[in-house]
Amino acid sequence: MSQSPGSGKPAGAAGAGDASGKAVALPPPRRGGTVPVEATLLLRASVREYRDTPVALADLSQLLWAGYGITHEGGKRAAPSAGAKYPLDLYVVAGMVEGLAAGIYRYRPEPHDLVGVAAGDLRRELAGATWGQEWLAQAPLALAIAATYARTTAKYGDRGRMYVHLDAGMAAENIALQAVALSLGTVAVGAFDDAGVARALRLPPGSEPVLILPVGRPR
Repeated sequence: MSQSPGSGKPAGAAGAGDASGKAVALPPPRRGGTVPVEATLLLRASVREYRDTPVALADLSQLLWAGYGITHEGGKRAAPSAGAKYPLDLYVVAGMVEGLAAGIYRYRPEPHDLVGVAAGDLRRELAGATWGQEWLAQAPLALAIAATYARTTAKYGDRGRMYVHLDAGMAAENIALQAVALSLGTVAVGAFDDAGVARALRLPPGSEPVLILPVGRPR
């Protein structure tokens, strides 16, 4: 059962993981697939219209792992990072995800789970900070990439800010290609009010929004 965007009511099956601050385990990511990387490169395109259908929790798990999940010993991630400083955090703004209550969650690469940040369907609040891109509220979910620049600038100084943006771009492309392999669509959104998005995501001090990627099945 789903609710309209911005209703503040949860979407998903009864007993779904909630956003009360408890950890929500994610299905293990798949390490093999049937879609060649060449096909994902060919088919990837910006998608801004989405079907009104939920996204499976397993697919969300796969997207998060592809973007910033752990792939090697020592905590190395799916996306490269300058100096292995990993300044990014991935947030999920869930509206229609099977088995997951509507809310905002922060992804933890280790142990590959979600931690609730705020409860309720907050897609419309997020969209309201994107300068009129109301279609963001119609996507079943959005992944937001936030950065703690100090993790990287502590080593690289001011140039570290550029490295953080490179990190974010590579993580976003991983997510976009994985979305294609799952028959999903997304687009990278960088036009927004920083302070408004930070409020919508309930970001902690020192963390700043960099990109938003709405996700859903293309119309």
